Amino acid sequence: MSMTIEEDIKSIEDEIRKTSYNKATMHHIGRLKAKLARLKEDLQKRATAKSAGKGEGYAVKKSGDATVVMVGFPSVGKSTLLNCLTGTAAEVADYDFTTLEVIPGTLLYKGARMQFLDLPGLISGAAAGRGRGKVVLSVMRNADLILIIVDVFHPQQYDILAKELYDAGIRVNTKPPVVVIHKASRGGITVNSTVDLELDDRMIKAVLAEYKIHNAEVLIRERITLDDLIDVVIGNRNYIRALTVLNKIDLANSEQLRALVERFPDAVAISAAVGINLEALRERVYNELRFICIYMKPQGGSADTENPLVIKRDSTMADVCSTIHRDFVEKFRYARIWGKSVKYGGQRVGLLHVLADGDVVSIVTRR
Repeated sequence: MSMTIEEDIKSIEDEIRKTSYNKATMHHIGRLKAKLARLKEDLQKRATAKSAGKGEGYAVKKSGDATVVMVGFPSVGKSTLLNCLTGTAAEVADYDFTTLEVIPGTLLYKGARMQFLDLPGLISGAAAGRGRGKVVLSVMRNADLILIIVDVFHPQQYDILAKELYDAGIRVNTKPPVVVIHKASRGGITVNSTVDLELDDRMIKAVLAEYKIHNAEVLIRERITLDDLIDVVIGNRNYIRALTVLNKIDLANSEQLRALVERFPDAVAISAAVGINLEALRERVYNELRFICIYMKPQGGSADTENPLVIKRDSTMADVCSTIHRDFVEKFRYARIWGKSVKYGGQRVGLLHVLADGDVVSIVTRR
């Protein structure tokens, strides 16, 4: 009798748990972990295909300058928070699963339009297709920022949510590993590394073999873990900024709050119900999204300081042009800039020039 994918996954997880990790077993565990990741990937693809066949899904059109997705357990207060931040009239109730659709709201802050999406309560097992988990996760993958909302009385919710995101291929607050795999038609596997590695060539080859890669050049430029290597091989991971929000602080005592701040030093502690610290949250979200403001100045006129153009940090003149109108890139001759990104006021720059916060920009186009 053949095993189902779920049974396969369970037996591999059991084996990994039972095997103590040492030099003699590390290749075996490496191979098991690679196989486990591949099976979970297969399971996800099947679940996605199934839900696509049923026509389930959220059609959420991205709008504004950035998309912020709110995740948390049912009844953690996401709908109340969405209403406070964006004035959206989302239904609020004290029982689970009020939010069955994705509810969008828009926050205007310092000239930036941020689209907030309140997702249905994420439940344990969502990545494997439980609940509406699949669909929820697909919306999350396109986010610019994830707000992980945790009830002050249930800090363990964070660990469950973090695991769900990880299992779904979402890596929060980390950068993609600096590893390149060039597949080849022959020549076996060659590994070149610019740093000392904990993984040896045999382990790397075992992982690649699990994904049917037998000829390739692997270039590794930083110290990586086995899980990092698997992520690179699978190649569909999403690396997204996340911010932890502790809700309902009005109900906790000072000792509980102290313990929470110790455990989540980077979190923003708020109360959506009574409106504590919401301004600090808006400010933090804006900063996490790495926005900058620039001011457009028509030729011969003065800069429009009332209506800044909000763009992402590290944006170039080409990005600005395409934000204004797609014709601008083609007709662009040069721009003059006053501000921190140039050596002197009114300096001429080209399309590749990177802008800084507060720059004043005058664009000269071909007629």
